[in-house]
Amino acid sequence: MNGQELVSSSPRHPRTPSDSNHFVLTFENNRFASELFGQFDQNLKLLEERLNIDARARGNSVVISGDVVTTNQARRTLDYLYEKLQKGGSVERSDVEGAIRMAVAADDQLSLPTMERKAKLTMAQVSTRKKTIIARTPTQDAYIRALERAELVFGVGPAGTGKTYLAVAHAAQLLERGAVEKIILSRPAVEAGERLGFLPGDMKEKVDPYLRPLYDALYDMIPADKVDRAITAGVIEIAPLAFMRGRTLANAAIILDEAQNTTSMQMKMFLTRLGENARMIVTGDPSQIDLPRGVKSGLVEALQLLNGVEGISIVRFKDTDVVRHPLVGRIVRAYDSTYAAEAEEVRRQD
Repeated sequence: MNGQELVSSSPRHPRTPSDSNHFVLTFENNRFASELFGQFDQNLKLLEERLNIDARARGNSVVISGDVVTTNQARRTLDYLYEKLQKGGSVERSDVEGAIRMAVAADDQLSLPTMERKAKLTMAQVSTRKKTIIARTPTQDAYIRALERAELVFGVGPAGTGKTYLAVAHAAQLLERGAVEKIILSRPAVEAGERLGFLPGDMKEKVDPYLRPLYDALYDMIPADKVDRAITAGVIEIAPLAFMRGRTLANAAIILDEAQNTTSMQMKMFLTRLGENARMIVTGDPSQIDLPRGVKSGLVEALQLLNGVEGISIVRFKDTDVVRHPLVGRIVRAYDSTYAAEAEEVRRQD
């Protein structure tokens, strides 16, 4: 454990002996301790808010009081973040949020293979030469590990959960390691009533707006000049789904994004492109389907048909996995609850 623990018997707020806990964590490096606690102790305040504990800084020490479960979660969170600082990393608010989520999961989800109860946090990560991304939620952790072991992975759930970003990061990692020879990124060119024929420009100019999120993720993981050279050389290919027909995609990391906007035939066509030594990742949000009314989503159908098939992993993200602004998670929950109520009303009328 990074913080030296000193136990006191007088908690700030009295609790019953069975559920109270009170201790002091002392961190040897004063600069790291200051970064760990945050400006004006903002990281400790976040711990207090999320875990309902007291966390008060005293120099390079922190006094933690609360119930046994949540104070241990706070200890694991601080130990993990301090170790991250020791390894040359930084601690932002999002890192604290992620570490808290994982610490809570250690108690709520004892079967999670990446956790050690009452011990250190271990989070899956994706690394390229330019950037290392560490899981911020238990589902992200499971997703990264699924990407490492399965040949075909479905990552489904609401916006802001990191589905596409982590998929592109994993593909970049495979390319750097030499595990694959190329990256193929694709999306169906269907968006909220827009059709390619009505857009100005040549084919590349027509489809680029649909593929922009994939470009952005690539540039985050690989230096821009290398991305541009790889695209020119065909090592990285970014194309609409229609361009996949008739091909066999071997020795490649293949990502289909926004898969909820594929038809059943498009999804079958894409999945059957999988060739030798290829890894395929399909991401999408079944609640954001832009297909014409009456057209069944290929993603929704595939999730039903392929559930339990050997070699395929399906990872489902929830609104609690949103890692953008906290308000995004609340927006997703508000929409989901409204849609669920409307669906229930339709069901009753039928």
